Amino acid sequence: MIVCYAAGDGLGHLTRLRSVLHTLRLDGPVTVVTASPFADDPRVTGDWRITPSLDLADLDADEVIIDAFPAGLKGELTRVPSGPRVTHLARLLRWDAYQPLLPADPPHFDRTFVLEPLTPAHHAYLRTISGKVTPLTLTDPPSEPIDVDGWLIVHSGPEAETLELVAYARDMASVEGVRPPMTLVSPHKPDGLPPGVAHLDAYPAHPPGPNVERIVTAAGFNAVRQYAPWRDRHRMLPFPRTLDDQFTRAARARSNQA
Repeated sequence: MIVCYAAGDGLGHLTRLRSVLHTLRLDGPVTVVTASPFADDPRVTGDWRITPSLDLADLDADEVIIDAFPAGLKGELTRVPSGPRVTHLARLLRWDAYQPLLPADPPHFDRTFVLEPLTPAHHAYLRTISGKVTPLTLTDPPSEPIDVDGWLIVHSGPEAETLELVAYARDMASVEGVRPPMTLVSPHKPDGLPPGVAHLDAYPAHPPGPNVERIVTAAGFNAVRQYAPWRDRHRMLPFPRTLDDQFTRAARARSNQA
């Protein structure tokens, strides 16, 4: 059995787990510890067993995967007893905000996969608690393209951010003097969606089809990674997060595009 600890109420942790399990070709029953409402969507979680809590100290598992936060979202995780292989998935964090949450006896990892460049202090810390630290390039499970005419706006919420992304896209179009068709891909149609912006509930929301002229997203890990092959038409609006550093991620992506 594979147990995945994916704290957080967004869609990103679950999307990343899908990609990691596919990339590493890990087979067998999967239990995911998460409180995300998106875990109820079978398109996202398939046949995974979902539970809101689980004692990692009392597991009959072959592998434990801890996503993003090395000691859990609030520093609630401590060392996992010997037995299962323990894997950490490391992505960019606001390390100055997360480091004070670390417990005195944090989890130790047999392996840590670095999914994007980290801050030096974050990377150095992971070396002290990991048997090995190696980069991993993710590959997503195959999916049909999302093909719409014009501009594609993708966000899973919250609603206020979704509407801000739509406004950002409309402002860009106005500045450029164009009036492209626009489609919002989001699990829910937000109240106040401007007339003329279509809504589509689709998952996954990539790859873009040949008729997509522009892609507008926030700067979360999955969006930046998944749309990297289309960087020339991808525009990002980073949002503030308590622990995720979308602003640094967006700046890096733009620098790579230059």
